[in-house]
Amino acid sequence: MTEFEQGMLTLRACMETYHPLEESTWQALKPLCHLKHIHSGSELYGAGKQPETFAFVLKGLFRVFISDENGNEYNKNFFDEHQFPGSMAALLTNTPSKFTIEALEESDIIEIEFNRFRQLLNTSHDLALFQIHYLERNWLLAKEPREVAFVQADAAHRYQQFKAEFPNLIDRIPQYHIASHLGITPTQLSRIRKKAQNQPM
Repeated sequence: MTEFEQGMLTLRACMETYHPLEESTWQALKPLCHLKHIHSGSELYGAGKQPETFAFVLKGLFRVFISDENGNEYNKNFFDEHQFPGSMAALLTNTPSKFTIEALEESDIIEIEFNRFRQLLNTSHDLALFQIHYLERNWLLAKEPREVAFVQADAAHRYQQFKAEFPNLIDRIPQYHIASHLGITPTQLSRIRKKAQNQPM
């Protein structure tokens, strides 16, 4: 079995945790998919560029960030294995992306052609149901509590929520990237981590 075929099996298994796919749908989807390696530090999608694809992460880790006019970066989100990074608003509106998606590790992805995927959504009820269930779980149910906590909770509670939500990423993401995501400085994060370590169990 080729690396691409193995990757596609992983993609299908992940997609079918949301909704089963008919074999005919899967066969129509496969030509839209391409195996790609992304080096650590390289952009998957760049701000100001109009994307044509989105991705499925087979191996690796990505951050989504925006930059202000002074060059300061703010991490919006992170994507690791079995997640789907992409500039979705840009794809849907056919406009340049406002975000950059960058690999934090050597990564392997399945890149999916967006326009052809959208066409397939219109003709494949099972794929449309996958899309609905994916959006519900990852963009509605998961996003709202995170946004509420960011507004209402202090930095220490936001860090604890980040640890609970991404337990496997704490040691994979550089601390300054986590601090940027939480809206605090690396020094503040270091103090929060030290205080948490010193608290009695």
